[in-house]
Amino acid sequence: MKVLFAAGEALPFAASGGLGEVTSALPAALRRRFVGARVILPLYDTIPQALRENMKYLTNFFVPLGWRNQYCGVFEAHVGGVTYYLLDNEYYFKRGRLYGFYDDGERFAFFSRAVLETLRHIDWYPDILHAHDWHAAMVPVYYDYFYRNVPEYSGIRTVFTIHNIEYQGKFDRYVLGELFGMDVGYLPIMEYDGCLNLMKAAVTVSDRVTTVSPRYAWEILDPWYSHGMHHVLRFNQYKLSGILNGIDTTLYNPAADPDVWVPFDADDFSGKAENKRRLQEEFGLEQRPDVPVIALVTRLVEHKGLDLVRAVLEKMLEGAQIVVLGSGDRKYEEFFSDMAARHPGRFGLRLGFIPSLAHKIYAGADLFLMPSKSEPCGLSQMIALRYGTVPIVRETGGLADSIRDCGNGEGNGFTFKNYDAYDMLDAFNRAMRIYYDEKEYWQTLVQRALRCDFSWKRSAGEYLALYKSLLAPAE
Repeated sequence: MKVLFAAGEALPFAASGGLGEVTSALPAALRRRFVGARVILPLYDTIPQALRENMKYLTNFFVPLGWRNQYCGVFEAHVGGVTYYLLDNEYYFKRGRLYGFYDDGERFAFFSRAVLETLRHIDWYPDILHAHDWHAAMVPVYYDYFYRNVPEYSGIRTVFTIHNIEYQGKFDRYVLGELFGMDVGYLPIMEYDGCLNLMKAAVTVSDRVTTVSPRYAWEILDPWYSHGMHHVLRFNQYKLSGILNGIDTTLYNPAADPDVWVPFDADDFSGKAENKRRLQEEFGLEQRPDVPVIALVTRLVEHKGLDLVRAVLEKMLEGAQIVVLGSGDRKYEEFFSDMAARHPGRFGLRLGFIPSLAHKIYAGADLFLMPSKSEPCGLSQMIALRYGTVPIVRETGGLADSIRDCGNGEGNGFTFKNYDAYDMLDAFNRAMRIYYDEKEYWQTLVQRALRCDFSWKRSAGEYLALYKSLLAPAE
């Protein structure tokens, strides 16, 4: 079986969040199951020179895009046993960052059309073409419009994965021909709610649609979560399913992570205490081994539940120390900066995202807070568990699928249901009671967290079953 992943990002070349981790770790996990999985993505100028030196030039051609014919170079790289194709066009991808430009629609329309044109130039046709999020949404759409009846392409099946339904790729309906090179007869597929919607089109034409957790697949049928897409998803519910993401357990391994101060594992996690002390030192907190450290490593935006944190943070600081790493909306950056100034020794802040520091926080904190309003999957709670840091989460999306409340003596974290600051505070207070008053159970909980398995092994098996179902002969 041959599978090609098309995405706007993939580690180690380019990543802005969890998407880049998924599109590198999942193909690697499938390779271990003897699936010929490959990845194709743009050749951004932000890709480090050290990685560029190991790329091999394959070919170049011109990509039709509306009235344009744009150059595309194809480079090949191999990382972790996976073959990557990187598509070169400096006009579109020499921008200093991945996304956020006025012409993103044109940039990723070019990328999507180039993905399909690349196949004939490298003479490699996958059985499954798996596109991820709106940046690659036009891959299955262009396949349906231009390539489905081309002999070399016949038989390819398409899968589209929604990583975050909030970002759908919306554009003015009048650029259908100018930008995307399609005639007005295809407008019913492309249009939704008065504009072109690339995600809607991909959902409509793909053979299967997946999301990154079972709970999220159910949630996005509801208007509260769907960002307007619930009608389309309900109509296509027969081909919708959710598969929980995994994490790269080699990258996130407290026993061998070069970024942690002292290595540890589930059999001997005594080193976690020294990581906590060093973390307190790093953030200028009081050196108090008896006081729990609560961590937030997150984008500072509203849907991460930060309005709940803002409402009760003073109360939380009465019994704990808190460290925050992230950047985002100015109002949250200013709020947390003010809290750091008002509570030196109890509250630590670093604005920005520093991967090595994030690993140190996972290793040194006692608890990890994720009170998200919505969370398609979330990787941070799984990473926290991997480092023996117990999550406090709201029961939504992948958080509900991966964290079970320990109130029955068997769970791996603390959960709350309602999007309410005092419900969150109640979960926090339950965690404080166990930390301070039930030391033996707390140690059991830390060890249980360390033994949780969120590797890609299970998830890769579910994707493989999905692919096989698409390729099975019709009865």
